[in-house]
Amino acid sequence: MIKIKPFVVVAAVLIALTLIIPAVLVLPFSDEHRASGKLGEALTKTPAKETKAVPASTSSDPAVEVAVFRTARSTIESVQLEDYLVGVVAAEMPVDFKEEALKAQALTARTYIVNRLINKDTLGVPKGAQVTDTQIHQVYMNDDEQRKDWGANYEWKKKKIVNAVRATAGQILTYDGKPIDALFFSTGNGYTENSEDVWEGKFPYLRSVSSPWDKKSPKYNSQKVLSVHEFETRLGVHLGSGSTIGKIIDRTEGKRVAKVDFKGKVLTGIQIREKLELRSSDFAWKRKGDNIVITTKGFGHGVGMSQYGANGMAKEGKNYQEIVKHYYKGVKITSADHMLDTVTAKK
Repeated sequence: MIKIKPFVVVAAVLIALTLIIPAVLVLPFSDEHRASGKLGEALTKTPAKETKAVPASTSSDPAVEVAVFRTARSTIESVQLEDYLVGVVAAEMPVDFKEEALKAQALTARTYIVNRLINKDTLGVPKGAQVTDTQIHQVYMNDDEQRKDWGANYEWKKKKIVNAVRATAGQILTYDGKPIDALFFSTGNGYTENSEDVWEGKFPYLRSVSSPWDKKSPKYNSQKVLSVHEFETRLGVHLGSGSTIGKIIDRTEGKRVAKVDFKGKVLTGIQIREKLELRSSDFAWKRKGDNIVITTKGFGHGVGMSQYGANGMAKEGKNYQEIVKHYYKGVKITSADHMLDTVTAKK
């Protein structure tokens, strides 16, 4: 996930940790177990053959390199910018996605790293590095790791991603002439979120938009089961035996849960998502016996570009420019060459 501002990075660390842990557990229940309580809602307002690595570098200035901290080995790997982007797209988006979706992903990845380079942002990385290879910044895998991961499919997968990166060479997303915080996530609930509904900071290009393509994502629906005791412990609430288990008193513009009232104790949807380790803050639940069955829609924080939404748009014939301009409002696709000149000039 891509984060630029310090307060966004802190929030991103917390949310990235929640996404690392598998969140789906489905338990069978017989019809004899009737739900004795559920999440209510009382809104106050309406809401093979070895091949050589395919070079990807197409930058007008091959001197631009990215120092990546490889977490598993605690080493720093220097990579040419466009090769770094191939490694990011390979790690962040399924290769079998449509080409235009991969191009959109390449564009967001380049926007993120260019912004970080020109601002000399080294927050959250060891000395000598500019970025890590984790979700705190952008997930990355090098050519050797791609070969190992893809096996006999290496050649066609590599070529597909390299072509997507080359097709967007030198391009970044800007708003008022500056690189944007090009946030993205896996799957929406049919909408994206306003940035301020998830983190501090209101960004004019990170507005809630419809994303109906998400409904076809295999990650759109999920279910998790917790015991009543664990549910109460994690949230610090007492459920009692009432017909409702908390009441939703506010929703975000993106149709996710904003606030839930547990008999006077109010928790935000983001807090509940983190504490219960849910895939999304669009959730509902019911009590069945000694368990709470939680259902969610979507996967991720919901801000910026939905990856499965981007693929859905691409399947309908939309190009990458149309995709990014749908998810990031009011942005322009511009050349990063003059910005990168300032980076190489400082070496």
